[in-house]
Amino acid sequence: MQNNILHLDLDTFFVSCERLIDSRLQNRPLLVGGTGDRGVVAACSYETRVFGVHSGMSMKVARRLCPEATVIRGDASIYTKYSHLVTEIIKEKAPIFEKASVDEFYVDLTGMDKFYGCYKYASELRQKIIKDTGLPISFGLSTNKIVSKVATGEAKPNNQLQIDSGFEKDFLAPLSIRKIPSVGEKTYQVLRGLGVDTISVIQQMPLEMMISALGANGRTIWKRANGIDNPPLVPFYERKSLSTERTFGKDTIDMVKLRTTIFAMAENLAFQLRKGNKLAGTLSVKIRYSDFNTYTKQVKITYSSADHVIIPKVLELFEKLYQRRLLIRLVGVKISDIVTGNYQINLFDDTEEMLSLYNAMDTIRNRYGDLSIMRASAMGAKTIGRFDNPFNGEPPVLLAHRNQ
Repeated sequence: MQNNILHLDLDTFFVSCERLIDSRLQNRPLLVGGTGDRGVVAACSYETRVFGVHSGMSMKVARRLCPEATVIRGDASIYTKYSHLVTEIIKEKAPIFEKASVDEFYVDLTGMDKFYGCYKYASELRQKIIKDTGLPISFGLSTNKIVSKVATGEAKPNNQLQIDSGFEKDFLAPLSIRKIPSVGEKTYQVLRGLGVDTISVIQQMPLEMMISALGANGRTIWKRANGIDNPPLVPFYERKSLSTERTFGKDTIDMVKLRTTIFAMAENLAFQLRKGNKLAGTLSVKIRYSDFNTYTKQVKITYSSADHVIIPKVLELFEKLYQRRLLIRLVGVKISDIVTGNYQINLFDDTEEMLSLYNAMDTIRNRYGDLSIMRASAMGAKTIGRFDNPFNGEPPVLLAHRNQ
């Protein structure tokens, strides 16, 4: 049976949300992000891109490139709300779907042609999202995720494109190698050094040459260039939460010890999110008292992987939850509603210095281990569960739930 994979991507998501709130921003150059000179661009409208502006650049540079742009600090809670709204629409209509990020989805429509027609179904789903949310959205439809994602990029803005089976290579051939997912700046420069500029050149190259030039990544890029890479969908309902717990060797009401443990747990889980290029939308804290009564409290947050967002919220949950003033046997922290994504949704508050700090700390942890660097507030809790890669289905190297 032929696969039919739909890729949906909300166009300039943050910008579109802002324009929903204030229609005066329509068709005007718009920057969303930190409003100070040391801020970072989280999103930019198409009108600014012709001036060389792109997300992730310094707001100061972006303003210099496009001085007529309107700058908005942004509100992550609004973007999270609309992301949830679109997710609910897709969940209601789609048999199997993956939420790849806050504004990007894949839907498996395999077999639907027998009953309805995949392109018709995809078109109606897109129109429903536009009608119910007011947000522009584009889609690509093909036999696999990679070709569909590229097709969405070619369809934008606010349009749709189907690539029929057997025409994948023809569609990809004239496009720039930059269009291949996973071709970053470094890989692009290597390929340009080999005289490769369009995907058609890779299609004509032997696989062995690509592997020789780029290692294992060369095989992936070659398959993607030929339209035959077919990564599986990760169904939304299979998204795993991530949690860590501590059973104390002796029941305690030592608030310094309890807060230190909770702090360290939250800090480590936030790092695991960044390491896995993930964001969490729900935080939970659990307490088990000496009489074995267990209580939990959770809160929804704007999608985040930032310490300065997650840690205070977790500590606040703990303070609200700890009401009985009995000895505590166990504490735990859990993050859930996990989606793929990076710092982008948090760039309204973050300065370049803060992002640089996170990057520096995470680089040290990745190279020398989780315990190599931490905040002073977490130094009394070095034995909490640590993970290798919590998003590959493998359990932690050290069990998170064990006696201290």
